[in-house]
Amino acid sequence: MRIDPSDLAAEQAYRLLTGIVVPRPIAWVTTLSGDGVVNLAPFSAFTFVSPKPPMLAISVGRKAGVYKDTAHNILNNEEFVVHIADSTLMNAVHESSTEHPPDVSEVEELNLETVPSERVKVPRLAVAPIAMECRFRQCLEFGETRSRLLVGEVLVFHIRDGLLNNGKIETEALDPIARIGGPRYARLGEIFTLKPVFQTSKSPS
Repeated sequence: MRIDPSDLAAEQAYRLLTGIVVPRPIAWVTTLSGDGVVNLAPFSAFTFVSPKPPMLAISVGRKAGVYKDTAHNILNNEEFVVHIADSTLMNAVHESSTEHPPDVSEVEELNLETVPSERVKVPRLAVAPIAMECRFRQCLEFGETRSRLLVGEVLVFHIRDGLLNNGKIETEALDPIARIGGPRYARLGEIFTLKPVFQTSKSPS
């Protein structure tokens, strides 16, 4: 089968790409509205873009020409918290994607407890095994849909006891969830440990 992207509407291309680019980690993001409402939403177009300083990026799209509350809140307040959810939180992550008016807090709707952050005003979720307090650093827009790539610098990592071993996260203990095509999620399958690949030194050309 051959598909020409120019023949696809934005929604069709989205459905195709989200089934191809799998599995995707999920950023579970809290932000604050101008009225102090705590917004919560999941984003599976998510990665890290720099280790020093540590920076994360999420892509926020538009629906009917309107950006999600998360994008407005981050650009207005320049603060947000990215959480990594485990499998026990799968239903809550999915339900937090429900669209609500800006004055409705998904945190309150889902009865999730929050705790104060250390470096930002946005609270973090008490139940999440990992939370990263972020300061907004850059926004880039892409494509005809003008999806916004929002980049934030991690100011503080909050990691549940027992997950960190010799500077590395114990992935099996974290038990993270991933997004695949449609309203479907996945857990980790079998994990393989391979020998490290070492770069050979080359003389300058």
